[in-house]
Amino acid sequence: MKKYKCLIVDDEELARELIATHVSQLPDFEIVAICASAIEANTILKNESIDLLFLDIEMPVLKGTDFLKNLVHKPKVIFTTAHREYAIESYELNVVDYLLKPIVFNRFFKAVEKFLDTQIVVEKNNKTTALTHIFVQSNKKNIKVNYDEILYIESIKDYIKIHTIHSNLIIKHGISAFEEKLDNRFLRVHRSYIVNSQKVTAYTKQDIEIEDIEIPIGDLYKKSALEKLKF
Repeated sequence: MKKYKCLIVDDEELARELIATHVSQLPDFEIVAICASAIEANTILKNESIDLLFLDIEMPVLKGTDFLKNLVHKPKVIFTTAHREYAIESYELNVVDYLLKPIVFNRFFKAVEKFLDTQIVVEKNNKTTALTHIFVQSNKKNIKVNYDEILYIESIKDYIKIHTIHSNLIIKHGISAFEEKLDNRFLRVHRSYIVNSQKVTAYTKQDIEIEDIEIPIGDLYKKSALEKLKF
């Protein structure tokens, strides 16, 4: 299992120790370095690949917010600070979370869970479209279905119907579980529909067209679906 590499940056020794203690309780995380300043951290970031940076804001010489703005290659960041007034600025910097000191483990754990959620999205988006096919079981046979031939997938109670260029297949499978097997060309647009975005011929804010077939866009999926279809 992947170990997420962490860097802790804080000018207060007790704060550094507390965060390190919290991280030590997470088996999938390892601390690469612990720094007392942004200048020291900059050296580490030039030489190490860091997944998650725990970054204090009020530090001498260079504040955490200014340090983050100047980074070219930014890891995911959780701010750790005693100052509430930086909250708005921190979210403008697109950080994972903003923890106020003293940081209790329960709140720390929630922040880490947010980070893990971002990694799930990244890993899914990084699935390459070089994947060519999947085998599905229908009528006691394992049938090869080419990804580039799938038009869309429809949920029908405990089954899904895979609509392809040549034919349709009905298999017993949940649509959400099946979605996890697909690469990033496939787009969930409704609780009952997944479409092959490469086969979409037209769309509005309400529905998607694949040739002469109209598929509704559900309210829950509208924002993400429309954002992806723009590109």
